Amino acid sequence: MAKNQGELMNNLIFPFTAIVGQEKIKKSLILNAINPGIGGVLIKGDKGTGKTTAVRALADLLPLIAVVKGCLFNCDPHDQDSACELCRSKNIEIEEKKMKVVELPLGSTEDRVVGSIDIKQALKEGITVLEPGILADANRNILYVDEINLLDDHLVDVLLDAAAYGVNNVEREGISISHPSRFILVGTMNPAEGELRPQLADRIGLHITVTSIMDIKDRVSIMDRREQFEKDPKAFKKQFENDQKLLLEKIVSARKLLSQVTIDNDLMELIARICLEAGVDGHRADIAVLKTSKAVAAYHGRQKVEEKDLEEALELVLGDRIPGKSQNNACQQMEKAKSDMEKEREKERQDLEKKNEQQEENSEEEMDESTENEEESSDSSTKVQNSFEESSEENNDADESQNPENKPQDENNNESEDSQSSDEESSLQEVESGSSGIDGDKEEQKLYSINKTENTVDSDDVGIDIKNF
Repeated sequence: MAKNQGELMNNLIFPFTAIVGQEKIKKSLILNAINPGIGGVLIKGDKGTGKTTAVRALADLLPLIAVVKGCLFNCDPHDQDSACELCRSKNIEIEEKKMKVVELPLGSTEDRVVGSIDIKQALKEGITVLEPGILADANRNILYVDEINLLDDHLVDVLLDAAAYGVNNVEREGISISHPSRFILVGTMNPAEGELRPQLADRIGLHITVTSIMDIKDRVSIMDRREQFEKDPKAFKKQFENDQKLLLEKIVSARKLLSQVTIDNDLMELIARICLEAGVDGHRADIAVLKTSKAVAAYHGRQKVEEKDLEEALELVLGDRIPGKSQNNACQQMEKAKSDMEKEREKERQDLEKKNEQQEENSEEEMDESTENEEESSDSSTKVQNSFEESSEENNDADESQNPENKPQDENNNESEDSQSSDEESSLQEVESGSSGIDGDKEEQKLYSINKTENTVDSDDVGIDIKNF
């Protein structure tokens, strides 16, 4: 019975690849399927443009997801960090489920959205039992909010908390319980009916505007395909079976490749410049552009983000992000940003060259000053040396002029000393030869007196001529 109901529901879902036109809607949904971290998509436009059809078709296209069997929150068995308390505390079984679209009606109560606790069972059996709400059902699925700009403020706050933390907190009657709530948020709105609260709009990654298709051939094709689908859904879906399979394989491959995709610093600088120029608040738009550009590159099988990937991401993120200010011409924005970046880099290069030239000039001046100081020091040393030599020569000349007969005097002194020693020897011989008595004593005293006088003269008056003495 359940299987037949499933097949019946599948037959009622229009194939994603059979949708005519509306490339922005389809591309935005595919990129969020590749990387849910982009933050969902906000679709602005009139009713009847295929928004809901595209969202339901994407959910039917996506591959099955592994979940913990019996878990009310569709916990991922391979991610224990994000699992609920029950799935972390027991042995689990794994089953596969198809992703689905969970709708949030405008008139929903907070208990219906957040969930509630079964107070009767808690009081009677002493266990905490959560009656899951829409956010529990939406975990790892697609949360679709039609006319999101008309949603009550308290429900907007609930969505903000869940989108920010990926967790839904339920607090009732002093009892608190938490569970994971990570979903792809898809909201639609008609700007003529009022704008979306800025806090919630900022949380949504992609902002696009869709209009009715104006091409006659496309409009005819829409009518024709819809008629075929209503007549025989199974036969019609079989026509697009290969296209659906190819697109699914492309999404799965992109998911695997996403973690390997890189982006240059120059492109990230372009993102920052363009977001600043667009006048967005905060940094969420920059991050959304970065994630979207990587998802675009992965979708096309590239491991490195190129400018065309960035251009496509800019149109999806900034195109209609700021009310009343369209940013659709991403190519012009990129060219302007690149021009500004080149000008600034050229200015930086010029400033750097000037700085280097100034440093070289300062270095040369320092070298010149050092050379001059060395020359001055060398000249000063030479002058001091010359002055010292001149002073020494002058002193020598002065000594020679004051004592011109020093050398002859020394020679005469030597001759006088020789003469005195010979006289002494002769006097001693006379004494030894037999002189005696008083005359001998007198002679001896006389000789002693003469020697003493001679010694005194010789020691005290070295400069006196020996002949005068």
